[in-house]
Amino acid sequence: MEKRDDIYKNRGLHEYGDVKFADSENDKYPIDTEEHIRAAWSYIHMPRNYEKYTPEDVETIKKRIIKAWKEKINPDGPPEA
Repeated sequence: MEKRDDIYKNRGLHEYGDVKFADSENDKYPIDTEEHIRAAWSYIHMPRNYEKYTPEDVETIKKRIIKAWKEKINPDGPPEA
C-alpha cells in the first residue's frame, strides 16, 4: 500500500489516537472498536473510497477489517464477507 497524496498527514492519528488502522500506511479505517470496525466495513464498500486503492489494497484492507470483526464483534465475520 502506498502513501496517498490526498490525505492530510497524521490526520488519523490526531482524530483517533494510536490505534490500529485497516490502511496503516495512511491511517485510514480505524479498527479498534466495534463502532469503528462497522464504519470501516461500510466505508470500504463505497466507490468513492475503494476507487482510491488498487484491487489488491482493497482486499488487504477488507481482510484486516474482517479479522478485527471476528476478534471483537462476531467470529462469523461481517455480513457478505
